[in-house]
Amino acid sequence: MNDQTPAPPPYPPPYPPSYPPRLGARVCDPLAVGLGNASLLGLGYFMMGRRKLAVAAVTGSVVLVSVLVSVARPWCEIAVLGWWVAVVAHGCYAAGRGAGGRHGLRGPALRKRRLIALGVTVPVLLGVGLLRYDASRIERSVDEARESGDCARVLAAQGRVWFGHRAADAPLTARGDRTLDACQRLRTAKGELTAGSAGDIGELKAGFDTLSSVLAEPGNDRTAGVVLDGFLDGVPEGKNPCDAVTVTDWLRNRPPTRDALDRSRDAARRAAPAALVGCGDDLTAARDWAKARTNYQRLLDGYPGHELAADARKGVRKATLTIELAHVRGLLEDTTGGTRADYCSKPAKYSGAPPYRKGVNRAMFTGNDEYTDKLPARWRTTDAARAVLVVCADDDKNGDGVQTCPYENKLTPNFPRNVTFHKIAIPVKVYELRTGKLVADRRVQISGTSCPRVLSYTTYGPTDFGPPSDQYVKASKDDVRSAFEPLIDR
Repeated sequence: MNDQTPAPPPYPPPYPPSYPPRLGARVCDPLAVGLGNASLLGLGYFMMGRRKLAVAAVTGSVVLVSVLVSVARPWCEIAVLGWWVAVVAHGCYAAGRGAGGRHGLRGPALRKRRLIALGVTVPVLLGVGLLRYDASRIERSVDEARESGDCARVLAAQGRVWFGHRAADAPLTARGDRTLDACQRLRTAKGELTAGSAGDIGELKAGFDTLSSVLAEPGNDRTAGVVLDGFLDGVPEGKNPCDAVTVTDWLRNRPPTRDALDRSRDAARRAAPAALVGCGDDLTAARDWAKARTNYQRLLDGYPGHELAADARKGVRKATLTIELAHVRGLLEDTTGGTRADYCSKPAKYSGAPPYRKGVNRAMFTGNDEYTDKLPARWRTTDAARAVLVVCADDDKNGDGVQTCPYENKLTPNFPRNVTFHKIAIPVKVYELRTGKLVADRRVQISGTSCPRVLSYTTYGPTDFGPPSDQYVKASKDDVRSAFEPLIDR
């Protein structure tokens, strides 16, 4: 009987056959290590027992993914892909060298290691793929909302993005973030334009600057256009038409930028007429006649054929008449209730006054009123709004001599004194109130009775030298009327 010793197996197992290898034990299967490292979690290195390499791999993955999420540029994805290839290749290479090839494990143990690697890596890669797919769906929703100009849908769609989407497809989600940022700036612009529509030019300019910055980025034409159109549609409907005038003036004078914002000039031209008339009406109600006339006149100058031009002409006339009448009254009326001669030195017109024509022309008399107060009431008025003429009467003087008579006095009864009686001469200037033009510049002479039997006069001191040598005739109301009648009643 031969004693034979069995030959040892060519490849002794590293572990007892009845126990599977532990996860932390050295595994030298390149495929399992490569699959484990493909998860970017350093699993392959853990399988090999290379804990430092595993920690370095995980740290590198975390750093690169962080950079990818924060920077979100295509080169970051390339860097992550390069890192992925590097750790897979290095893991396979290190495993091959450590076990002399792929024969470190055989049979069920080898399959189990590979299944573990697949069980970790496949879900990771599948999750990345699904997240990229979902990120693309969200981005399509964002693009559709942006193309339709609906920022509310943009906000809702981009709101579904979370960290996983950013890690899986950072550049794509970054585009959505830029669209979201544009919509948020458009929301700010809308608020600025709303404040600007109340006449705040600073807010209005800020709103247009924000819109301009959004339009400078490709793809935002529709969303910016919706905000711009909403503002322009509301310009003529402002609570205060004078604010609308301020806004339309700024829009019309805004330098062109050769983009959608230039539509504001056309909108301003369409809205300006209604704003100008509305502002003029408000100022008329507030009795700010000068500014009201300015707004009405601006419409007539800029839009002479507009349907509101007739209303503007009425407004201009009303404001002009009111301003002229106030000016004339200021020249004629005194704070004490009397009259003064300011009008006579700088006459002005009141276009609403009746023309100087045949018949009785009612007049306002200023200056010397000793005799004009005796004129018939229907000839006189104290209201410039009812006057046709303004008669400026100067101080009375001796007019033509009528009769000379001798008068005695008690002191020298034998030496009578001759007294000449004169018509009452009053220099007058007559202005037609409607035009402010001088229509008469003459000396009115009032006749009357002369040489009364007894002449009354005033003496000063104890000596009586007799009456003055020149005296006015004694004029009656009829005499005064006859003198002024040619001026008043044509």
